[in-house]
Amino acid sequence: MHHPHAHPHPHPTPPARGPARGAFALAIALNAAYLVVEAGVGLAAGSLGLVADAGHNLSDVLALAVAWLGAALAARPPSERFTYGLRRSPVLASLFNTVLLVAAMGVVAWEAIGRLFQPMPVAGGAVALVAAGGLLVNGGTALLFVRGRADVNVRGAFLHMLSDAAVTFAVLVAGIVIALTGADWIDPVLTLAVVAAVLWSSWSLFTEALRHALDAVPGDLTTSEIRSALEGLPEVEEVHDLHVWGYGSQDVALTAHLVTSRPPARPNRLLAEVSRLVAERFGIEHCTVQVESGEPGDPCGLRRQHAP
Repeated sequence: MHHPHAHPHPHPTPPARGPARGAFALAIALNAAYLVVEAGVGLAAGSLGLVADAGHNLSDVLALAVAWLGAALAARPPSERFTYGLRRSPVLASLFNTVLLVAAMGVVAWEAIGRLFQPMPVAGGAVALVAAGGLLVNGGTALLFVRGRADVNVRGAFLHMLSDAAVTFAVLVAGIVIALTGADWIDPVLTLAVVAAVLWSSWSLFTEALRHALDAVPGDLTTSEIRSALEGLPEVEEVHDLHVWGYGSQDVALTAHLVTSRPPARPNRLLAEVSRLVAERFGIEHCTVQVESGEPGDPCGLRRQHAP
């Protein structure tokens, strides 16, 4: 059997530099300062809505820090121990952050349910004032990432901050209504709504990170489509032991066994064609291919062990 391999070198994602690095640093500083003020005023004013939003902002600070640190870690070169480098670090950090956020929101939700039956006075004016400051912080932070939205990490930070501004606006409206009407029950109801919104937005992040950690086929890729494309090459009769997984936040790898009717006259040309095909059609830039003759007397053991 012939076992040549194609190894197009992946292009590591560089760490955030220039304006992006400054935007991350300023965004982290602003949100960290604001969440301290928000949590303190929320506790003093008796507003669970502010406390819940402060917990959400804490997750934002962690998410921004992870995105910034993850970009730097992803750029570190592979080593003898970590042959892919540390590109999966942001995925593991996202899992940790999401689990921590869900636990914190559970505590806040439990307290809010208790307050539905025993409402407590809430300083609506203070809530509205702090929420107005938060709207400026979240909106201003979103603007920091407008120019760099071509980068996926920066675009994710922009959308995250924009959604936070919407949640803070809801807290602002609730504070004004409480100040004008004295309807303290609005605070626990709003708190539960904020918790639900946070859990809803966190669920997709959690499932995506979990799939990534379990080496699932990333994004919209399907092995059936990739298999069909490879089997469409003139010299390829069959594809088996096909695996596709993400080894970084944006990096995808592929391994496959290709069965040919006879040893290819120019193996390197076939491997180059395979590499070009999966890179152009599927965005897979790290490809390892094993070419087999398919002779009955010398079968591939992995063909029986792995269905893909």
